Amino acid sequence: MTLRPAIVQDAATGRVLMLAWMNEEAERLTRETGEAWFWSRSRERLWRKGETSGNSLAVEELRDDCDGDALLLRVTPAGPTCHTGSVSCFAPALWRTISDRAARRPPGSYTTELLDAGVGAVARKVGEEAVELTVAALDESDERVVEEAADLVYHLYVLLAARGLDVAAVEDELRARAAN
Repeated sequence: MTLRPAIVQDAATGRVLMLAWMNEEAERLTRETGEAWFWSRSRERLWRKGETSGNSLAVEELRDDCDGDALLLRVTPAGPTCHTGSVSCFAPALWRTISDRAARRPPGSYTTELLDAGVGAVARKVGEEAVELTVAALDESDERVVEEAADLVYHLYVLLAARGLDVAAVEDELRARAAN
């Protein structure tokens, strides 16, 4: 069986959502149904994206690359694409971790503690970390500035998750601002 990599891209935003594998049958089913089908190498079977999660991919366009050894699927996603709950499987690693913890809420996780405390508690923590970063930037070493910046970014990501937002929305906003 020949497998080809399938790059899945959001047709509206251009964001790369995932990479999966397609055999001839997956490609045929995708073309016939208008929904993304792939070959699961781990399960050794065909699967329709969203068959368990409900987060399907409506295919707007399917095309080969120049030498026919890869596919591009331009899609309209119904929900997050990544199993972690992120819009994209190519989201920052920290965001994927926080999204996964927000979805699973593993006991003993600091992220779970923060999320369980609610948006207000997380927002206050973001404010605290912003003040600590400001103080470090004015009076402390570069190492401390980096440490405090990391704390702020982490807590900002948790705040986004607590509000049910994806970091992709922030990326989209920054991209829109850069275009102006």
